[in-house]
Amino acid sequence: MSDIPQDLLYTEDHEYLKPAGEPGVVYIGITDYAQGELGDIVFVELPKVGAKFKKHDVFGTIEAVKAVSELYAPVSGEVLEINSRLDAEPAVVNTTPYDDGWMIKLRMTDESERAGLLDAAGYKAKVG
Repeated sequence: MSDIPQDLLYTEDHEYLKPAGEPGVVYIGITDYAQGELGDIVFVELPKVGAKFKKHDVFGTIEAVKAVSELYAPVSGEVLEINSRLDAEPAVVNTTPYDDGWMIKLRMTDESERAGLLDAAGYKAKVG
């Protein structure tokens, strides 16, 4: 059974949005369900700090033994920080996707876009 924290928001594409402790700033990564489906993660390609994305733009890719998948921005915003630990340790996404396995820290440009995301119950219903 996948871990689905109650306090996060989720996308249909299996990304999560986690509050970063300051207004309008969030961490983005992939869900426990997604990492489980991908299998052993061997590489994560992330954008540069300062990159700007609109909701649902591709912000990077994640490569696992089984497949390569695109990563989609759940909301519009500007990248404030990337998780550089993933360069050397991409498998941390498999072990702690919601903690050490986050991918980018983003300042949202339109907080109303959160309304289109799934809460934990909605995401659980999607993935079973």
